[in-house]
Amino acid sequence: MAKSTIYAGLEIGTQKICVVVGEAKRDGAIRILGVGQAPSRGVRKGEIVDFEKVQTCLNDALVRAEDRSDVMIRNVFLGVTGAHIESLNNRGCYRLPDEQSEITEDDVEEAKEIARNVPIPQQNVFLHSVTRQYIVDGQEGVKQPIGREGRMLEADYHIIHGMRARIQNAIRCVREIPLEVEDVVFNPIAAAQVVLTREAKNQGSLMIDFGAGTADYVLYQDGMITASGSIPLGGDHITNDIALALQIPNGRAEKVKIEDASCLYEDVPEDEILLIEDDGGLVIGEVERAFLNEVAYLRTREILDQVKERCQDHLSRLAAGVYLTGGVSLMKGIDSVAKDVFQMKVTRAGSAPVSGVSAMFENPQYSTPIGLIRYAQILDSEKPFLSPLARLGRRMADLLNTVAL
Repeated sequence: MAKSTIYAGLEIGTQKICVVVGEAKRDGAIRILGVGQAPSRGVRKGEIVDFEKVQTCLNDALVRAEDRSDVMIRNVFLGVTGAHIESLNNRGCYRLPDEQSEITEDDVEEAKEIARNVPIPQQNVFLHSVTRQYIVDGQEGVKQPIGREGRMLEADYHIIHGMRARIQNAIRCVREIPLEVEDVVFNPIAAAQVVLTREAKNQGSLMIDFGAGTADYVLYQDGMITASGSIPLGGDHITNDIALALQIPNGRAEKVKIEDASCLYEDVPEDEILLIEDDGGLVIGEVERAFLNEVAYLRTREILDQVKERCQDHLSRLAAGVYLTGGVSLMKGIDSVAKDVFQMKVTRAGSAPVSGVSAMFENPQYSTPIGLIRYAQILDSEKPFLSPLARLGRRMADLLNTVAL
């Protein structure tokens, strides 16, 4: 019988705080045991700006997750985002000693350290060093070099880094609950684990996690991460634009965005009028539907154009196209705008189906927290010999050692 492990994923988003508890088996199956969710306060553009408000919301989400899963949560995999997070690709080249011809684990670690030896801002810290491939004596595409004969080993890595203080703030906020942080994961890296299939990664694909405060992205070519990052614009900016254009409160603008707005405006009759009502059903204004849709279109287009600009050099090799996930991906017409921007196939995707209380999790809003469970499962399967504490010390010591308790 396959051994199972229970993990908890935590996403502190601009609009919601979500805790997901999942049971992951060694055969790859995941069963969702429960979810706790609370409206998010104290978060702006994916980053914590008010500790006390966030901790209150997090406590609410945590209690609900524990009640529904019947699991006492003590450790979480924490998803983070923010415009301060950046990425780059780099290779480390290591020549084996003359008396040695077979590549060992130590040689791989040497090549990895050389690859990581890249200049990043002094205030930043490494979040991920993701293996793209190894090159042995010029042969590319090597996945497992240990044990191979060779003289020259190159490690090709995708490196993700962000501001130490901002990542520390998220960790400290969680640890004061108190919860232990088993690992810190850049949100789109987690979401991609359940949105993109292996085939999509191999063919080449761009996944955009379109949330309330940010639009995070990760791009794969030949099964390898090639680009990733975060745009500090999201669904809340669309809402703000609607509120300003229609001169209505943000809460009402959010409802209009979800229920009535579309990113398609050119074919809407100019005389089609939308009545704006308050919470009591009283009409407080009216707007031409074409105007409302144009407001939504312009901001959505701006955000997608910024993602395209960052990924421009890699777009010609994306046979699987663009995948949209996150809450804003539910907006009417957004796939058409994305298709116009990227000039390729666009798929609106939720998280991969899982067992348990799964129906709601197929909603794209849950791609990241479900992805954190999958990420945890993959991490354990790749390094089964490391305890969570040892793994955390090895991967995040440079970050967590300076976190104030």
